[in-house]
Amino acid sequence: MLKVAATERLSFALLSEQDAELLFEVDQDEEVMRHLSGGKLTTMQAITDIFLPRMAQYRNPEQGYGIWQVRRLQDNAYLGWVLIRPMGFNTANPSRDDVELGWRFKRAYWRQGFASEAAAAVAAAVLAQNRNVQFLSAITVPDNAGSIGVMRKLGMQFVKRYMHQDALGEVDAVLYRKAVSIAEAS
Repeated sequence: MLKVAATERLSFALLSEQDAELLFEVDQDEEVMRHLSGGKLTTMQAITDIFLPRMAQYRNPEQGYGIWQVRRLQDNAYLGWVLIRPMGFNTANPSRDDVELGWRFKRAYWRQGFASEAAAAVAAAVLAQNRNVQFLSAITVPDNAGSIGVMRKLGMQFVKRYMHQDALGEVDAVLYRKAVSIAEAS
């Protein structure tokens, strides 16, 4: 199983189906959910019926794909999570060379650099394990300035605005991407 090394401030553990409560916990703030569901809180039934089965489609502990819980080292506080999976994981042809990064953090931990630090650590570990990956990508809605800021900190650049379709529906989205250097993949 792939391990993500702790950073100066954070530790990581791959979530499993037994961690529904951690996913639920982050989604219980209208502001956290504003750009995802218009502020509607996620129910535990949605976690168990929709989110856990979706995670099972791409979770691969050996490659590091899945949702990584993020905890602060100083007090073990659960801050949120970072997702990493093949782009198009839910299609007939998921990408082998492009991985999607995503993140969701409790509002108390916003604007402190945790999301970019955690996403960079998870991406570095997965890239070292999966040398065929050529791109890191991230998707959000056009007015999610916080996530776009994280994407830019990670070195991603705007690719396009489009209607993104996945199993949860269609949404107006922006795609940011970064080409992976050989140094990052080693």
